[in-house]
Amino acid sequence: MDRRIPIILERHPDGYVAYPVGLRGVVVGEGDTAEAALADVESAVRFHLATFGPEAWDDEPVLAVEIREAHV
Repeated sequence: MDRRIPIILERHPDGYVAYPVGLRGVVVGEGDTAEAALADVESAVRFHLATFGPEAWDDEPVLAVEIREAHV
């Protein structure tokens, strides 16, 4: 199955972190560059789907992604 999925990409002082939107569970990739983090998260998503099957997809489409702050 070839499906496009939104990826959140964060830049940190020591590299990049990437994670998908629209999957159940936690899937994360990391790397020294944005491209490395994206490649890592794509591999992690493929593994996640191979492990959990189609049930890993969230049933509802993601309509929007926002960044908000929480006070903790």
